[in-house]
This record gives sequence, C-alpha cells and structure tokens, in this order.
Amino acid sequence: MRGKFWTAAGVGALAVIAIAAVVALSVVYSGAYNVAATEQHASFTRWAFATTFRNSVETRTEEVLVPEAISAEQLAAGAAAYKASCQHCHSGPGVERAEWASGMRPRPPHLVEAAPEWEIEEIYWLVENGVKMSGMPAFGPTHDADTLWGIAAFVKELPAMTPETYAELGGEGHEEQED
Repeated sequence: MRGKFWTAAGVGALAVIAIAAVVALSVVYSGAYNVAATEQHASFTRWAFATTFRNSVETRTEEVLVPEAISAEQLAAGAAAYKASCQHCHSGPGVERAEWASGMRPRPPHLVEAAPEWEIEEIYWLVENGVKMSGMPAFGPTHDADTLWGIAAFVKELPAMTPETYAELGGEGHEEQED
C-alpha cells in the first residue's frame, strides 16, 4: 500500500512539473509576456526580481574585503566617475536623472535615497559587476578597483551631501542633466 502511494505521489509530482514547464514555455514562445519598458512588471514579477536581486548581491558580497580607508584621491576619482557614468540614471543632490532614464524598467533608484539600504561592499559589487537586464553596466572591466571603491564611498556619502558639496566633489549640481 505504501509503495503505491509513493508511486502515485511521484507520478503526480512529475505531472505538475510537466504542466508547469508547458505553461512556462507557452508564455516564453507565445510572446504573451509584455517586455515593453512602458509597462510595469506584474507585482509578483517585481517581487521575484527584487528578492532575487537583494539575495544575489548579499550572497556575492560575503567575501568582498572592504579597504580600511578610502583616500581623498579615490573619493575624488569616484565622484568624477559617478558624474560621468552614474548621474544620468541615478541623479544626485540637486541634480535629477536624465529625462531618458525615467523610461527605464526597472527604474534606476535615486541613490540619495537608496544608498542607506546598502553596505559599501554591496555598492562596490554592484558597480563592479552591474545588473543583468536592468541597464546597469559592469564598470569592473573599464575601471580599476581604487576607482570602484571611490565610487562606492561617494555613493554612501550621497544622502548627507548638499547640492553645493556634490558640485564641489564632481557633480554639476544643476537642476537637470542634458542628454
């Protein structure tokens, strides 16, 4: 009797898996899922992406070693790199993101508000590696580790910066950045 139960349970589980695979493949191949950036993801999809994103970053930063100190030169280089490459999408104190970045999905976070949610090693890892299918490029292939740590330290300091301080450290501090 017990053997029949486990056989039936196994067959049932395989049937559920097969049906789920058919449904998933139907969505993939039919084009039913709208990939347009003008449409928000469904709430479940947003939750799944956000949860996967957070857990992936936390897992991959467990081994990242934070430098004991970030030099003034590193911070200045990080500020200049942020202004040149990050400000368009993530804004800064007194500076809005570029108009075109508002059409991105997922929408890039305003780092003045989002930076406190992240540890410096997580910011470093995100800048170094980027984020797949988000528009966030990996800067590790084009920037050295000192500059990446400078960017991470600069981002961590954004919430406390005034527009004037931001402008002094490499940001322009104007109302809207030109495209």
